[in-house]
Amino acid sequence: MTLAAEAAPVEQPSYRYTLIDSFAVKGRQGVVSDGKFYYVSGSRALYKYDTNGQLLKSNETPFEGYPVAANHIGGIDVFNGEIFVSAENFADGVGRDIQIAIHDAETLKLKRSFAFDPESGQQEVSGICVDPDKRSVWMVSWVGEESGRYLYEYSLDTGKYLRKVHLQPVPQWIQGIHYWKGQLFVTADDGNADFDEPDHLYRVDVTDKSYAPVIREKTFSEVKRQGEIEAGGVDPKTGEFLVLINRGSRIVLGMVKGFYPGYDREISEVYRFRMEPQASTPAKKK
Repeated sequence: MTLAAEAAPVEQPSYRYTLIDSFAVKGRQGVVSDGKFYYVSGSRALYKYDTNGQLLKSNETPFEGYPVAANHIGGIDVFNGEIFVSAENFADGVGRDIQIAIHDAETLKLKRSFAFDPESGQQEVSGICVDPDKRSVWMVSWVGEESGRYLYEYSLDTGKYLRKVHLQPVPQWIQGIHYWKGQLFVTADDGNADFDEPDHLYRVDVTDKSYAPVIREKTFSEVKRQGEIEAGGVDPKTGEFLVLINRGSRIVLGMVKGFYPGYDREISEVYRFRMEPQASTPAKKK
C-alpha cells in the first residue's frame, strides 16, 4: 500500500448501549420481547413477564407433545404471536435431536415442531431467531465440531434448510442470536468468569455470500458479577436491548458445577440497555 492509499474503514458498533436497569427472572437461557411482554426461557421451562418484570404465566412442562424427545431449551424468539424455541437433548456439553418447536405466545403451549437437517452439520443449538424480512429462521450452536463457526438458515414458511454462513472471525461459545433492522446480533460467552472477564455482543452483516464479517458490538462490563451471558433481543416498542445473564454458578460444559464464593445459588437477571445509533466515522487517509 502506498502512503497515498486510503486506509480500510474501521468497523464500529452500530449502536451505543446505556444500562437502564436489571431484574431477576426464573429462566436462565434467554429473553425476548414482542413489545407487550417479555418471554424468558429456562432449560426446561417457558415464562411470560410483563415489562415491569412481574411473572404472568409459566409452562414448566414445555416438552409435552414434542414429536422428538427433548430435555433442553436454549434461546427463543417471538414472531406473530408464536414463540420459536431452540430445543434438543443436551447433557455434559453434547447435544442431539435438534428441533425448532413453536409455542403459542398466549398459552406457552406447543403448536407444532420441525426438525433440523443433519446435512447442515449442526451438532447442537443454543439460540434461534426469526428474520421477518427474509422470512428466515436462524440457528446457532455452542459446542460441537462446528461450534460458533456458522449460522444456519431455514425457511420460515416451509421449515426447509437453506444454507449455513461462515462467521469471520469466529466468536467463541455463542449463546444467542437476534435479528434487528437488517442485522443479526449474537451473544457470546467468551469471557472467563473465573478471571472476571466480560462477555460480548457481536454484529453479523449477512449477505448472499457463504461467509459474513463479525464486528464486536458491545462488551458487557456493567454487570453485577461476571458470569454466563445467554440469549437476548430488542424490544420492538421501546428499542431497548434485553439480555439474560447468569451469575454465581460455575459452568462446566454447559452444566452448573458448584458456585463462586459468596453464592449458594445461581441468579438469572434480565439487563435492559438503551440503544442509540452510532454516528459513522469516515475512513481516515494516510
